[in-house]
Amino acid sequence: MGYCIRFKPPSGCSIHGLGGTIAAVCERASQTQKKAGIAMQVMKHEKEAAVPCSELGSTKTATEHKEQPAEEVGEGNLYRSTGGPEGRNRIKLFNSIVTHDDVAKDCEIYLHVSDNPSAMEASVDSEDVCRDAEEGEKMQHTCKMSTSEYKLSVAPEMCILEYSRKEWKGNTPVAKRMRKGYEAVAQKFSSIRQIRGDNYCALRATLFQALSQATQLPRWMQSEDFPVLPENLLSKYDWIKQWQLKQKPSRKTGEISDEIKEYLLLLRKKWKSISDIKCPVEKQEACDALFTNEEEEYSLYEALKFLMLNTAIELYNDEKNGRRVPIFSWLLFARDTSSNPHQLMHNHLNQIGHSGGLEQVEMFLLAYTLQYTIQVYRLYKCSTDEFITFYPSDPEEDWPVVTLITEDDRHYNVPVRTH
Repeated sequence: MGYCIRFKPPSGCSIHGLGGTIAAVCERASQTQKKAGIAMQVMKHEKEAAVPCSELGSTKTATEHKEQPAEEVGEGNLYRSTGGPEGRNRIKLFNSIVTHDDVAKDCEIYLHVSDNPSAMEASVDSEDVCRDAEEGEKMQHTCKMSTSEYKLSVAPEMCILEYSRKEWKGNTPVAKRMRKGYEAVAQKFSSIRQIRGDNYCALRATLFQALSQATQLPRWMQSEDFPVLPENLLSKYDWIKQWQLKQKPSRKTGEISDEIKEYLLLLRKKWKSISDIKCPVEKQEACDALFTNEEEEYSLYEALKFLMLNTAIELYNDEKNGRRVPIFSWLLFARDTSSNPHQLMHNHLNQIGHSGGLEQVEMFLLAYTLQYTIQVYRLYKCSTDEFITFYPSDPEEDWPVVTLITEDDRHYNVPVRTH
């Protein structure tokens, strides 16, 4: 899905510098929260039909949720709307901003969500929305490579500047911007490795980079409860048995639990074995070997997706219980297709790798799940303050950092070899 930000501040209130992407909303809202003590809460709108947020344990489908009457998500005033004169699939946030004279003023932020699930994130800059013919040809070439010629999950290293000249030969504004973006990346990284362009590419690029630089097993993966996570969640939430394993039909609850447990144990085993390798060359060879083993590779993605679901459930429950949650969590559950973890699983996580990839707000969820900061060079945003985006925008200081490159917020490659 694509996102476009529209602002509608009431009289007397202004919003300065808020960008046109989910990342910008999260980052700047977080900064405002720190500087002015911003309080964001969730509430219904009196004039528009809100999509309800059903109880976590419900087994109803997304369609059934939309037909129910409006219901508060919890404390606060972030809500989803599918009606109103501005059209369907609209997310609205109220920011209560306390001014210097302690007078609270409300600002409305509208996020329009595209009906086209494959649409790229839209920006307020028309040049970002309307790409030219050259980029269309480039994207068609990428799709062709990902489905036929290009079979490697992670291609060998290539000089970044050479790759840029090869892929963007024209003199159109888009081609110039892309080359300029690659030149900026080349100030820090000398090479690039292409990531296979299927719907797993965001997971693949992030995991590859994390394993390539891993020196120890993450603390959360060392927990005794880690292997029994599927069993524990299934005992609480019956709807998890609808989890789709590699496009296979749903199995019995016990079978799903056992298979996901195998994936989690494989992830921990591979992470530990690679992190124990001290020689950088041998470590990279081990990573390369892992990403040429299709069966193991795709099992790891299933493990990551399930861990993302677990994180989403924790965030959802924290918000319902009045605990502080990251701003991206509100946006994650503000979509009419994921108003709760059940819908998130059914409409999004089950589709990753099959009919869709990670949306921008789900990049936040992935980073929060791994407890890694994901730094992304967004080349089509070159020369703007969104050129380098961090997921999450306010990470813990001790989180490791992995770096990715994207030309369109859909496909990701990885830069390697720092200067």
